[in-house]
Amino acid sequence: MYIPQLDKHSLTFPNPHDANEEGIVAWGGDLNPSRLIRAYQNGIFPWYSQQDPILWWSTNPRLIMELDDFKLRRSLKKNLKKFDYKFDTNFEEVMKKCASTKREGQNGTWINKDLVESFSVLHGMGIAHSVESYQDGNLVGGLYGLVIGRVFCGESMFTHVNDASKAAYAVLVKHLKVWGYDFIDCQVPTQHLKSLGAKEVSRDYYLERLNKVNMENIKNEWIVEKNLIN
Repeated sequence: MYIPQLDKHSLTFPNPHDANEEGIVAWGGDLNPSRLIRAYQNGIFPWYSQQDPILWWSTNPRLIMELDDFKLRRSLKKNLKKFDYKFDTNFEEVMKKCASTKREGQNGTWINKDLVESFSVLHGMGIAHSVESYQDGNLVGGLYGLVIGRVFCGESMFTHVNDASKAAYAVLVKHLKVWGYDFIDCQVPTQHLKSLGAKEVSRDYYLERLNKVNMENIKNEWIVEKNLIN
């Protein structure tokens, strides 16, 4: 099946509705931060192996987390007190730990050097963010993603201590609700995120929902508020 190749001199993407059966919209181009912003505004994200060309996806079904659907189980609620939390303090290190963490059923990582560099630029622009869990001063879990309007697009998470990443996710959800966000884009369906309350929706539904909120700016400072954690 024909897959369009992106022009490095243009930021234009094909219509995500025209993705192939696997969910691939296009290939090629680069990871220019402006291109990444345009991609996420259109419900498209990069996902590829190091040895492959850049692949741009808009999956069907799509996984999203409605903020009110997050399942804060009793054991996790108890474990929230085991960690200290920070936002945006160690963004690049969170990305690197997400890249180096071994995952069942995965061989290698899509989080390569070029992606880290591009997302670090987006972080400097206030678009990409990290949520970090610390124990005894050590970074033991966390996640990162980027903001498009009132949507947080989650990219990856890691944990070195039981529940450290889930706890960071719980902190993220609490803050997003207070700040007026609409939902979290979880991209590709996984059992782990489904167990936390995420649900599958159609690509059409996701893009329609994204279109309603992706140009609405949220004014906030990504600072952990203690009263939201306890």
